[in-house]
Amino acid sequence: MRDAVRPRVPLPPVRHEARHRHGPARGGPPRPGRDAEALRVLHRAARVLLEDLPDLTDRLLAVLSEEEPAYRALLESDPGPTWQEVRRSLRHSVGSLLDPRACRDAARRCLWQIGGTRAEQGMPLDALLHAFRLGGSLVWQALVDETSRIAPDEVRLLVHVAGDVWSFVDEHCTLVADAYRQVERQLTWRHENRLRLMTAALLDGSTRIADLPEVAAALDLPERGRYAVVAVASAHAAAYGAGHPVPPPPGMRVRWHVGTDTEYGIVLVGDGDPAALAREPQAPPGTRTGVSSVVDGLAAVGDARRLAETALRICPGTGGTVLLDEHLPAALVVSSPALGAALAERVLGPLLRLDPADRDLLLDTLAAWLECDGSARRAGSRLYCHRNTVLNRLRRCEQLTGRSLSRPADVAEFSLALVSRRLLDR
Repeated sequence: MRDAVRPRVPLPPVRHEARHRHGPARGGPPRPGRDAEALRVLHRAARVLLEDLPDLTDRLLAVLSEEEPAYRALLESDPGPTWQEVRRSLRHSVGSLLDPRACRDAARRCLWQIGGTRAEQGMPLDALLHAFRLGGSLVWQALVDETSRIAPDEVRLLVHVAGDVWSFVDEHCTLVADAYRQVERQLTWRHENRLRLMTAALLDGSTRIADLPEVAAALDLPERGRYAVVAVASAHAAAYGAGHPVPPPPGMRVRWHVGTDTEYGIVLVGDGDPAALAREPQAPPGTRTGVSSVVDGLAAVGDARRLAETALRICPGTGGTVLLDEHLPAALVVSSPALGAALAERVLGPLLRLDPADRDLLLDTLAAWLECDGSARRAGSRLYCHRNTVLNRLRRCEQLTGRSLSRPADVAEFSLALVSRRLLDR
């Protein structure tokens, strides 16, 4: 409501001064006599309004309550302070009509306060500006009515200052809107920063248990639920989450967080299948994505982030998506690189010390045989050689390493050792 009044305050000062210095703001050549008469009529009516501010305040509040729903709600919840604010705003506004220089700074401070307060309260800017224009209309009508009551013949003189008064209203609307937008930007930044810090704390695993209900409400995520974390590394900045969000699979929701080199998505999996996370995203070429195992509740999101980073380390450098649950042996290796390197040396050492051509031939054959589930024929097709050639190479691997491919424990060691070499040597 004070907002409605403010629009008229700051504007008059500037325009009136210009009028005193340069004559009429519009309407042809200067007419000092007529201009002075118009100002005299305006000042006389303004002094009467200033003396009866409580009545003018009540009238403006009634108009706002009837025509602007946002102010109606404000009056119903907090009528006293709103009345005082409107009265103070009207005093600056009408005072500016009488003495622009003296009232300018106070009027602008009043406007700035109103714009900022309304932004903090969440009132729509359109409602605020509508209230300002309603206030401007009321003050102008009050000036006309007072002049009609005292000197009806002089009402016509107000035409010469009407443009200036309404220019004041426009100036006030601009100023209050600037204040509103500045505070709105600050509030938006604070809100987004608060959510960012909350999300970062969840991913770090540093959120206090006592704070989880507040965090859950702020992020619109249930405290209890099935969660996974997606870790994305891309050559394209913000290519996956915050910059160009990729919709999650149906039935899932994602809260993105941009880290230094990696983007993280906290995924509310719900009743969905986490494997869908590995199939769904259509990321730019070269993007590497790791998907964690499912964890229970927001409190475990920090664990899920570490699992997602483990999956990310398994991803090929050329890009791709790795679902951790489908690559657990590789996850064991990258989780303990020193042990993985020791295993590769212990199992494959004799092969690794062969000349490069011979070494690669035997290692590629062993890897193909394991990938083909122990089928020499299928491995031969993949390697473009006869199955007997595959078997001969495998026997040589057994002789050099002292291990047998017919013994399950040795096969498991061969498999992990090859994974270690592939992941740790790239």
